[in-house]
Amino acid sequence: MKVWKSALHQMAETTKTQLWNDSCAVSELTESMKHGAVGATTNPVIVGNVLKKELPEWSPRILEFVHAHPLDSEDDIAWRIIEEMGTTAAKLLLPVFRASGGLKGRLSMQTNPKYWRDSQKMVEHALHLASLAPNIQVKIPTTFASLSAFEEVTYRGVSINATVSFTVAQAVAVAEAVERGLARRRRESLDCSAMSPVVTIMVGRVDDWLKKVAEKQGIITDPGYLEWAGVAVFKHAYEIYQQRGYRSKLLSAAYRNHMHWSEFIGGDVVVSIPFDWQQRFVASDVTCESRMANPVNPVAVGELLRKFPDFVKAYEEGALIPAEFDSYAPTRRTLRQFIAAYDEVVSIVRNLMIPDPDLKGQ
Repeated sequence: MKVWKSALHQMAETTKTQLWNDSCAVSELTESMKHGAVGATTNPVIVGNVLKKELPEWSPRILEFVHAHPLDSEDDIAWRIIEEMGTTAAKLLLPVFRASGGLKGRLSMQTNPKYWRDSQKMVEHALHLASLAPNIQVKIPTTFASLSAFEEVTYRGVSINATVSFTVAQAVAVAEAVERGLARRRRESLDCSAMSPVVTIMVGRVDDWLKKVAEKQGIITDPGYLEWAGVAVFKHAYEIYQQRGYRSKLLSAAYRNHMHWSEFIGGDVVVSIPFDWQQRFVASDVTCESRMANPVNPVAVGELLRKFPDFVKAYEEGALIPAEFDSYAPTRRTLRQFIAAYDEVVSIVRNLMIPDPDLKGQ
């Protein structure tokens, strides 16, 4: 009897497009793998959401760490939890990692977002995270300081995931940094065969920012065009990647509509989809069709280029130089959110380490 498979599962089985679960929650990743997921990722927002959702389960573990490590700061304990959460999910993906020779089955863990200005600290933290399990992929934000970090950790044999990235310029700069790191490895006859770098474009956050700009500045445009901005940036970056033969794969993240998945089906890319969006896609009537090569409506792209300077910066490769990465508005917004989410994780630990005496029962 023929077993029904969702379009998401069909994509994972029949195309080059890889499905990742955009969470390290074990229950979600386990279910996602049934639909063909071959990777997963985490960041401070995701870790915070898992902790809040599963706090009754995690609170005893946090207190175990507190009692076992009396000299640890609240930050130290927070990182023990982050690392345990990541390595637990990594174990689920280990069979996929081994079967693919290291090209799939990785769990992305993010370096401390507060290190975004310090290349050396990012490198040191990346090397530490990569040592936790054989299938850890390290996420580093795409800032000006991180470009040298991407090259260095690649040279050291770490597969990277460039996050906090929204533009063609960032995607190309990271890919070039990775190529430099790979070239250094090859010159020393170091193995590169199992390395699988990915470069994220947070497509939904491109849309979010342009909608915010339109509202703030009173710009009138077809509202449907704003739903395609991130897709257009991603597809343009993909064309460049294909032309230049970069080793890195593009990864789409920050989902806001089904095009952030369906328009990339068939591409040699990663779609890192939050679990709730996966459930919506599984239940939808969106079909598994190769759409990656379908161009975005040129009228929509043309209007976005005319009316939104920040879309020009996102879409055109030379419109944003590396020294401007840190000041690009979506970069600042996302860094602030990631740092705030990290601080929230630390505060959850603090509230267990130092219970509030004014609360009932304390």
